[in-house]
Amino acid sequence: MKQALEKVGNPHILVNIVSRRVRQLNAGFGGLSRPLVTDPGNLGLADIALREIIEGKMGWDVPELEEVKRPVKRKVNGFRSGIKTPRVTSPQATDTVAA
Repeated sequence: MKQALEKVGNPHILVNIVSRRVRQLNAGFGGLSRPLVTDPGNLGLADIALREIIEGKMGWDVPELEEVKRPVKRKVNGFRSGIKTPRVTSPQATDTVAA
């Protein structure tokens, strides 16, 4: 595990690579489902995937990270956009009649 982690560099990426390779080995659909290492013996599928990484039989690409920006909430007329408080009038103001 340590040797494979040295090759990959990030433990999260290593887990993703190993799990994807184990799924390929489990599928049993031809060329991709055969181990790339010589004499896998009685190793488990995860061990075979780790050995393939250590021996350099498998490659991977890590995409570049893009910065994600959150939208900025803008204020409109003193209120946050989309949220307005209703006006409340008192019942006395509407019930008075001019004499």
